Amino acid sequence: MTTEDQLREKLRKITALFEGAATAGERQAAAAAIERIRLALRNAVRTDVLPETKFSMADLWQRRLFTALCRRYGLEPYRYKRQRHTTVIVRAPRSFVDRILWPEFLELQAALHSYLNEATERIIREEVYKDAGEASERAG
Repeated sequence: MTTEDQLREKLRKITALFEGAATAGERQAAAAAIERIRLALRNAVRTDVLPETKFSMADLWQRRLFTALCRRYGLEPYRYKRQRHTTVIVRAPRSFVDRILWPEFLELQAALHSYLNEATERIIREEVYKDAGEASERAG
């Protein structure tokens, strides 16, 4: 069973993996690298019109995680009026989105999904009914 502290540590490790850090010194270097990425992205925004990349998130939790990750890198996620709330748009270099932003989001999302699934199942089994399995399937 995963505790919240274990989840937090796992998320830190995933983030460190994408930043290339394993030790405290490497984490400091990774923090400096994030700041360099932010600076490079700000400079790119000033000099070039960056392409919009549209993302469709399946639920509120994914959208919150993705927007927080964007903001961590100094990006401003947005959507246009009348777009679905599941839509998030970001202006960033395509290479950054493909190599850093999206893969890191997928790893973090998988860790959170696993934790939330475990917690939900445990609470249902303890507070509602022991058998929290799927409904049986019947022929036609």
